[in-house]
Amino acid sequence: MADAPLTDPSPNFGPRRDGAVPSLIVIHYTAMADAQSALDRLCDPETEVSAHYLIASDGTLHSLVAEDQRAWHAGAGSWGPLTDINSNSIGIELDNDGFSPFSDALMTSLEALLDGLMDRWAIPAPRIIGHSDMAPGRKTDPGPRFDWRRLALGDRSLWPDAGDPGEDFRASLTRFGYPENADDAALVQAFRDRFRPGRTGPPDAADRGLAADLARRFPVDVKPLTA
Repeated sequence: MADAPLTDPSPNFGPRRDGAVPSLIVIHYTAMADAQSALDRLCDPETEVSAHYLIASDGTLHSLVAEDQRAWHAGAGSWGPLTDINSNSIGIELDNDGFSPFSDALMTSLEALLDGLMDRWAIPAPRIIGHSDMAPGRKTDPGPRFDWRRLALGDRSLWPDAGDPGEDFRASLTRFGYPENADDAALVQAFRDRFRPGRTGPPDAADRGLAADLARRFPVDVKPLTA
């Protein structure tokens, strides 16, 4: 059983708009020197940013905002029809500089947290996304070092299979949930950081096949949920 989180209340939150309840989980990295620096920022009223949870590299879990409240973690972006991501999501910050591997202790703590969130809010694996998924180009976290495949192997995320590359790459990704207005290059980068880290160049047949499989098996079905 996971340890109980440390409670470090952030003042940066408000009510979820229009009675929304969480239907997404958004994963971030802090891009800061350490967990304490991130905690200080997320709890500083002048920054006007927060998240529901912060996980330190040693696996320590910090609870910052109550799950039924609207933390200020996502900013502008969308996933499928959802545009007010903050009102419709739980935000998790991971103690990572954006360049280093994510520690096993952190990942183990994240897995336990996701299990609880998915159960409490009936959030399925396809609704667990990265910050860069909902805001390609504007955000890059959790980045190419984050182990999405590990989450998928535990049914806490998803992983595409090679498919028929006949479908249009952009059309496939928007059917999966990526924003329709995303820049082409930013869309490719966000997709590859998650599903083909390290690949460069224009989209190829493998990209199109994986994107087509995502669209076929996991078409976005996120709708605003209310209490």
